[in-house]
Amino acid sequence: MSKRERGLCFIKSCSWTSWLLYCCVFINLANGYSVKNCTIRGSLKYAVNINVFCNKRSLHFVPGNIPDKATHLDVSDNVIQKIKKEYFSQLSNLKSLIAQHNKIREVEEGAFSSLVNLQELNLACNKLTDILGGMFQNLGNLTVLRLNENLITNINFSAFSPLISLRKVNLSRNHLNKISKVQPLFLLPQLQEVHIGINGFTSFQTSEVSNISLRLKVLDLFQNPLKVFSITADIFPLLDNLVLAFITENMIWDVQDKRYLQSVQHLNLSGLQLPLEKITDLLQTFNSSLASLRLHSLGDVKVRALIRNVCLISSLKFLGLQWNNITSISKDEMQFCTQLTELDLSNNRLYSVPAIVSSLPGLRLLDLTFNQIKNISCVDFSNLTQLRTLQIFRNDISLIENFAFKDLKNLVTLIIRSNRLLLNGYFKKDLHKLESLDLANNKLDSVHSGDFESLKSLRNLSLSDNQILFIEPGSFNGLTNLIFLNLQSNKLSQSSIKDSVFSRLPNLKSLLLNNNYISYDSQEALVQPPFRYLKKLKILNIFSQGHKGMCYLPSNLFKGLWSLEELQAENLNINSLHPDTFTYTPYLWVLDLSRNDFISLTTKEFLPLQVLKTLHLSKVGLQSLDFLINANLSKLHLLHASKNALSVINETLIQSLPTLIYLDLQANYLSCDCTNAWFVNWTISSNDTEVESGYELTCNYPDKLKGHKLLDLDVGSCNVDVGFFCFISTTTLVSLTLLGSFLFHFLKWQVIYAYYLLLAFLHDNKQQRKLNGLQYDAFISYNVHDELWVMRELVPQLEGEQGWKLCLHHRDFEPGKPIMDNIVDGIYNSRKTICVISRHYLESEWCSREIQVASFRLFDEKKDVLILVFLENIPCHQLSPYYRMKRLIQKKTYISWPKPGEDTRVFWQKLRIALETKGTSEMEHPISWDLGVI
Repeated sequence: MSKRERGLCFIKSCSWTSWLLYCCVFINLANGYSVKNCTIRGSLKYAVNINVFCNKRSLHFVPGNIPDKATHLDVSDNVIQKIKKEYFSQLSNLKSLIAQHNKIREVEEGAFSSLVNLQELNLACNKLTDILGGMFQNLGNLTVLRLNENLITNINFSAFSPLISLRKVNLSRNHLNKISKVQPLFLLPQLQEVHIGINGFTSFQTSEVSNISLRLKVLDLFQNPLKVFSITADIFPLLDNLVLAFITENMIWDVQDKRYLQSVQHLNLSGLQLPLEKITDLLQTFNSSLASLRLHSLGDVKVRALIRNVCLISSLKFLGLQWNNITSISKDEMQFCTQLTELDLSNNRLYSVPAIVSSLPGLRLLDLTFNQIKNISCVDFSNLTQLRTLQIFRNDISLIENFAFKDLKNLVTLIIRSNRLLLNGYFKKDLHKLESLDLANNKLDSVHSGDFESLKSLRNLSLSDNQILFIEPGSFNGLTNLIFLNLQSNKLSQSSIKDSVFSRLPNLKSLLLNNNYISYDSQEALVQPPFRYLKKLKILNIFSQGHKGMCYLPSNLFKGLWSLEELQAENLNINSLHPDTFTYTPYLWVLDLSRNDFISLTTKEFLPLQVLKTLHLSKVGLQSLDFLINANLSKLHLLHASKNALSVINETLIQSLPTLIYLDLQANYLSCDCTNAWFVNWTISSNDTEVESGYELTCNYPDKLKGHKLLDLDVGSCNVDVGFFCFISTTTLVSLTLLGSFLFHFLKWQVIYAYYLLLAFLHDNKQQRKLNGLQYDAFISYNVHDELWVMRELVPQLEGEQGWKLCLHHRDFEPGKPIMDNIVDGIYNSRKTICVISRHYLESEWCSREIQVASFRLFDEKKDVLILVFLENIPCHQLSPYYRMKRLIQKKTYISWPKPGEDTRVFWQKLRIALETKGTSEMEHPISWDLGVI
């Protein structure tokens, strides 16, 4: 069988099937991506910061498919043992690399050399023992280095020299027992912060550190067995923070001149195991500069003895006395601490507010949390007119006496959560400047009118985790500045949240009502919607955890919430939405309906949400997302649809969400067949939408592939394949297709083709033609509507001016011979085929068959035999699928007829060059002109 006969057979039998499959498979993909073993935050096309999270994946190596635009990479909490140079060779944009909590023992020399923009490197909690000379090559922009909690015993002297921008380094919890091993660190020009605690250092002396002044501001020597601390020169003129906590040896303190540490303002001596007199001598070094002193975990006896001397430091503003088991402090012990502005007495055993507190009029912050205080008396906070923050949570307070807060005229923040309080008129007077009040986790059972009437400046109020059953209308009257109200985890019911409760909160922006007992019996409109006066509310939480939920959402429940931007409504036990549910929230940005059991969701419910950006529909029993197609969610960025029963994600859905950058489909019932071929290609190949854990998506159908990875599906069998079609066309596909609905349409041609193929086989009269035996230079394929142009323009120019011999229908076809046979003979007897393409051409059945025959000859001979001349601009979707097939095989020659008034000489010159081109392989001699729309 000759090439032209095999071409005839292929074209006719496969034409309809190939058209259908090409339309289904070879389409313009929307944008989407997924990275194996990692999660990406940020669009590869638009975002400035691309964050890649590969943590907690049990990885033995750094994944090789990380986008080269990544700026943050987290590979922590894996089992990586070695950092190789090729891991980061393409990640020159990386600014932050987190590799903590692995098993890294070795880092190849130059492994980070490509990370020229890296600013933070975290290798903490690994098994490194040596820091080699070439480990930090090219890291000239690194500012933060974390090597804490390794097994480092040796550091090459030149290892840190490339780190000219380093400002902070943490080498705590290693095995560096001599300061000389880290001495090169101190010489770095920009270094400001050094943490070298728990290393086994026995001495810290000027001679071991530097002989020049350093820029160091923070020095942390936490829990080293220092026997000597000696500063004999002014090497720390800028030192601001010194940590000497939990030093367990009887250390010799040798600072020969107080001026050497005169800039230190923050000193931590917590847990210091020195005799009392040595600590006293040590403190005298800082008498002129110290502003903050921490004396945690020293014990009640020692700290009491120290307080008197500490209070003599006139510059001291903050004193921390945590974890000392203090039960009380007398006025005599702290009588000289009047300069203090911040006092931390948390985590002790105080049974009442120490009397000394009222003698410290300059206090601006007082922390009494985690004690055993039972009552607040009317004198406990007297004279504290400058106090701005009072923290007394996690005590056992059940009573606050009248006028206990009368002197707190400037108090801004009061945190009194986790006690045993009932509202008893505590806030009907005083506290006129209070802005934040936290009463969460107490014993409140109701809220009455006037309970907060004095708090005119209040902006944040938390009443969560109480037992509130009832809120009297008008309870929040006067709180015109309130912007945040937390009522979650109480026992509020539908009757407790009437509109009158919130009617006097004109500026409220956040309202948390989740985990209460609010429910409705139907979707019928409410006579008095509860939120109708909250015109400025932006965030509303009504989700449920462990309760029966709301059961129904009344159609006008959200009436009045014109400014609402975020609605959390998950786990409400609702199974449907009224079409008017969101008509009152047109500016909603975030909607969470997860963990409900919807019978159905329709387009109507979502039509009002024209600016929605984030939609959570996880675990709601969805079998399809097609209801979103016509919902006009053109601004949706994030779609969470995990833990549903979705099986197919189609192209139409994705294209209806043009701004989608994140898609979560985990734990669905996805089909591993050709129905998801498009989705597989889209997930892997494009760059704008992250498919969460795309490589972890599993198949649920068919049964033989259940549990397999979706992206491992071989979609090649779903694509058009020439060999596959030839095989099928000669066996079962022809018979099955022709016996279908198109039997009559194809039968007559098949008989004609079969006749000529049989004749060729019996008589062997169809031979391959050699180049020098061809009869024509070009076969002209055109539609009758374009005949005038062919006869007036093309033929005179090519035959008259250029001397080519052309094959034309009306002139050169053999009379009486079947048309199709004439076409095949004309094409195979010509060196080239010129297709004059117009819209009429594409609509013509015979023209279509001519270009199909020419395309098959091109495919079979792999020679440049086809020239396309476009008489007009034609959109891509109107072109023949066989022209697309040609484009897929290799680039071809395309020429456009100039627009009216333009010069035609260039066109004729290009056509002449195309005709002169010999029958060389297209890959060897490509000629291409851009058509603009093609």
